[in-house]
Order: sequence, then structure tokens, then C-alpha cells
Amino acid sequence: MYTEIAKNKRSSYFLITCFILIIVGLCWVFSLALASQAVLYLGVAFAIIYAVSAYFSAGKVVLAISKAKPIEKKDNPALYRIVENLAITAGLPAPKIYIINDPAPNAFATGRDPKNAVICVTTGLLEILTKTELEGVIAHEMSHIGNYDIRFMTLVVVLVGIVVLLADIFIRVSVIDGDSDSDVGTAIFLLAILLALVTPLVGIVMQFSFSRKREYLADSTAVLLTRYPEGLASALEKLEADTKSPKEANRATTNLFIVNPLRNTKKKGPASWFSGLFSTHPSTADRIERLRKMETHA
Repeated sequence: MYTEIAKNKRSSYFLITCFILIIVGLCWVFSLALASQAVLYLGVAFAIIYAVSAYFSAGKVVLAISKAKPIEKKDNPALYRIVENLAITAGLPAPKIYIINDPAPNAFATGRDPKNAVICVTTGLLEILTKTELEGVIAHEMSHIGNYDIRFMTLVVVLVGIVVLLADIFIRVSVIDGDSDSDVGTAIFLLAILLALVTPLVGIVMQFSFSRKREYLADSTAVLLTRYPEGLASALEKLEADTKSPKEANRATTNLFIVNPLRNTKKKGPASWFSGLFSTHPSTADRIERLRKMETHA
């Protein structure tokens, strides 16, 4: 577990470096295409300001979008005990607890790091899960906190957002001022258009890939905390079988939840390799199968 935490921290630094290079590279190509050095400086400055503000406000924005409300220990002593006990087991500060008044069962964790972490559950989750199942779900979310997934995925979302915004701004500006008088200028301009179209797509695919991998990791780490794979496996079965979708769920926050809150709004049909690239979560059935194999080999 500690090896994975260290690995996630290193991955975060590597990811930041890669995206910084991508963002600077995009701004440089866009500046050449528009024949304006100012585009490079303004683009980089915008990216820095956006990244810093979004990184520090992301958790609060997610809670506001979800209409989550904080609770105190007296409001739900049983839930508080589960969170506090698992925090002690994981060697983490006890996160703040928020509740969404929604019959659709689901949960997520957010925040920049363990000291600023929040675990949020819906009222529907509390109603349908047993104590051991709830422990499995909370352990999963605690694992996201302990593995620094909350920081990693916040960075991913912010950086992908910057790439998408820069590409969108360039395409809009190029419609107004996209003329080129030379073959070299035309080639650069076409390259810039291609990058503006392709780079956001690549960034989104990477974001979803990171999200899926961290769900598997959080499931495994949760088992280390509870020593009972069936608790989480049974909880996932109930969540997957439930047909309700959280009222406040949207595509911006989908990757945070323990199961995809919008899964019931998608068209039914056989999954394909291509559609799998754009899935924020691995197959719930696959996750359950892996968990029960852990129990078999325990």
C-alpha cells in the first residue's frame, strides 16, 4: 500500500511535467500559427492562473455542485464511527463527512490531500447497505484519500480542462484570424488545427484511463483495511442493481463516484473496446469478480 502511495505521488509529479510541456507546446504552436508571440505568453499565463485557482477550489466546487451538506457526529454516530475507525486503521486524519440528500446510492471522496479530505455519501447509500457493506464503501473512499488519488485526479481534471480550453480558444480565434500567406505558414496553421482537435481527445482518454486504474487500486486497498472483500463486493452489487441516478450528478464529477452515477442514462448494448476508452469506471462486474477472487485466495 505504501509503495502504491509513493508511486501515485511520483506519477502526479510526472503527470504535471508532461501536461506542462503539452500546454507550453500547444501555446508555442498556436503562437506560430497566429504569428503572434503574445499568444505564447498569454496562453502560459492563463494556464498557470487557471491551474492554481482550479486546484485549490476544486473540492469546494464539487461539493457545491453535488449539493452536499456537512454533518456532525451527533447527526449520524454510526457513520462517524465507521469513518473514524477506518481512518485509524489507515493511519490517516479523519476526513470531514458530507451527505447528499438523494435516494440514489453512491459515494465519493474529494479534497487536495488527506488533511483536506472529504467523504461524501448519499442518503440512498445509507438506507440500502448493511454495516459491513458500508464499511467496504467507506474503506474504498478512504483508500482514494490514502493513495492520494484525490490529488492526482484533481490535477488530471484541471490539466485536461486547460488543454480543452486552450484548443477551443485557438479554434475560435483562428476562424477570425487564420489566414496564412506562405506554404510554411499554412503547414503550421494546419498542424495547429490538428493539435487543437486531437490533443483534448487524447487528454480525456488519458483522464478516463487513470480513473479506471485507480478504482481497481482503491478496491484492493479497501480490502487491506477491512480484511473482508465480500463487504465491498456485496455493496457494489447493490449499487449496480439500483436504477436511480443522483439528481445532481453530471459528467464533470462522474469519475469521483464509486460507481458511474450516469450509467443508467447510457444506451444499453454490448461494450466495445472503443467505448471502453471513454468509460470513467471499470466494469462493476469485473470489480466484483476480482474482489471475490481475493476472498477465495485469502
